[in-house]
Amino acid sequence: METVGDPPSAAPDRPRRQLHPLDWIAIGLAVAGVLCVLTGLLPRADAEATMRRIGPILIFLGTVVVLAELTAIAGVFDALAARVAITARGSFRALFWLCVVVASVTTIALNLDTTAVLLTPVMIALARTLNVPPTPLAMTTVWLANTASLLLPVSNLTNILASNRIGLDPLPWAARMWWPQVVAIAVTMLLLWWWYWRPARADADPFVPPPPYQPPDRVVFRTALVACLLFVAGVLAGVEIGVASGVAAAILVAGFAVRARHRLRPALVPWRLLVFVTGLFLVVQTIGRHGLDHVMGALIGTDPGAEGALRAGAVGALFSNAVNNLPAYLAGEAVIAADRHTQLLALLVGTNVGPLATPWASLATLIWYERCRAAGVAVPLGRFVATSAALAALATAGTVLALLVGPGA
Repeated sequence: METVGDPPSAAPDRPRRQLHPLDWIAIGLAVAGVLCVLTGLLPRADAEATMRRIGPILIFLGTVVVLAELTAIAGVFDALAARVAITARGSFRALFWLCVVVASVTTIALNLDTTAVLLTPVMIALARTLNVPPTPLAMTTVWLANTASLLLPVSNLTNILASNRIGLDPLPWAARMWWPQVVAIAVTMLLLWWWYWRPARADADPFVPPPPYQPPDRVVFRTALVACLLFVAGVLAGVEIGVASGVAAAILVAGFAVRARHRLRPALVPWRLLVFVTGLFLVVQTIGRHGLDHVMGALIGTDPGAEGALRAGAVGALFSNAVNNLPAYLAGEAVIAADRHTQLLALLVGTNVGPLATPWASLATLIWYERCRAAGVAVPLGRFVATSAALAALATAGTVLALLVGPGA
């Protein structure tokens, strides 16, 4: 044991904390973004305008992840998973419906990255507790993390960008997007059941429900519930999303400071995500100035009607799976006129519903894949790509059509 006064050589060897590959990607993007500005490839005025635009988004991302992480530590997600299993009463079909509801509501209210980061391990743990195959529950999480991210601006980072571009507050946004959202979830449910839940049913139905979950600290648990409800209420009331998430996170941090201070640590702040988003914006804007905008403009076209919307959705989905949904949206947004709201929303559908066929298509999908590997859940890549590509194509097409013929079209 080390004592004060021991020479440095007497200290025990400690494992060095190595950066994760995603950390290196985030740092690399940030460095590339800074170099773009320093070399003049991206004019400083444009870079400053970009930073002003994404400042509120970064505040939202940082605070909402802290809120979600502390909510998970408080046991809210575990309690929710146990309640789902108990409510299903041993029925695998009922478990399917309830898992769909939980994944959809989490994505809609707390954004898709929260679903990927926090709900994935909860679903896997739930499957093991119930002694049912984990793959159906894991696939429910990743598919709905993407396809259920249309209803509110907070559900996806791209939604925030689009809502700011076309000037829609949360309630008018929901009124425009509720029907496309229903279609996207319905298609997802159909394929989830047919390809993943139905084959596993014979070995899992019925199952033995677990006992009710007992939170380690009821005061912290209730504080987390109140904070989450306040956040959702603030968003629906039209409070600026960064303010709503910041206030909710501050309430929960205060609760932990009183009851469980040791749980508050710098690692709660998602620095990798914040650095990744900042670098990505700067790099994509630079590439757009040097040719990408012309390519996207030619692919998306200028038709203001159904053809233009379908092309925007298809290009958004294809480019998302080739690179990532965030640069796909940014590149597409740059070439769509500000008054073509339907075409912009169709692009949004492609970049929200479509990023499924490759593990890197969205940050949520990438995080989910990493979490599954860490939990020892083997998801065959060939089957994942084939089924996810089919869902991406069918759900994108169906959802864009719903956007064209639904309420508010």
